[in-house]
Amino acid sequence: MLISASRRTDIPTYYSEWFYNRIHGGYVLVRNPMNAHQIGRVSLSPDVVDGIVFWTKNPTPMLDRLDELKDYNYYFQFTLNPYSKDIEPNIPSKNDVIIPTFLKLSEAIGADRVIWRYDPIILSEKYTLEYHLEYFEKLAHILASHTRKCTFSFLDLYKNTEKNVRSLNLRPISSEDMITLAKGFHEIALGYGLKLDTCAEQIDLSDFGISHAHCIDKNIFE
Repeated sequence: MLISASRRTDIPTYYSEWFYNRIHGGYVLVRNPMNAHQIGRVSLSPDVVDGIVFWTKNPTPMLDRLDELKDYNYYFQFTLNPYSKDIEPNIPSKNDVIIPTFLKLSEAIGADRVIWRYDPIILSEKYTLEYHLEYFEKLAHILASHTRKCTFSFLDLYKNTEKNVRSLNLRPISSEDMITLAKGFHEIALGYGLKLDTCAEQIDLSDFGISHAHCIDKNIFE
């Protein structure tokens, strides 16, 4: 059994103590988001858990207790974007907290087990194609020795998304924009020995050696 922890919320950032308590308790209760009255009990015993995938933008609260996960196979999907407080108001300083945490986590568990996620890519008057290419290169320069690959995606403007981000004056991302960024990212990643793939994107970027990612990568666990 594989545990995704979690795409509903950032467990490492906000609920790491709860998570460690559940690890020691040996099980977790999970409410069905479509039926509030339906609660399932999931075993967290190392005998039945084949692996855990952590999704986070800031796993700092987990770092000092990683030894408590020694009986499990696990890896981190670590989202690190170049956005300011207008987009990520609750994220601590990238330079002072997030990037050092990325490096420290990789040094603790290995570069193969920390996947860099650069997503979602948004475009606006501030966050231009040139902006993304510049900052992707800056981040790749810092992170390349501490990860093996980067997964990226483009923002999908769903109806509820449009309402939430209306004040940011975002613009739609065209196929031409996607190709421009993919080509630029590919050239940068090649220089740093990073593998690139995309998350939930329909566009074919195989001409740049960019494949489709898996939310849970069986190859890593194998």
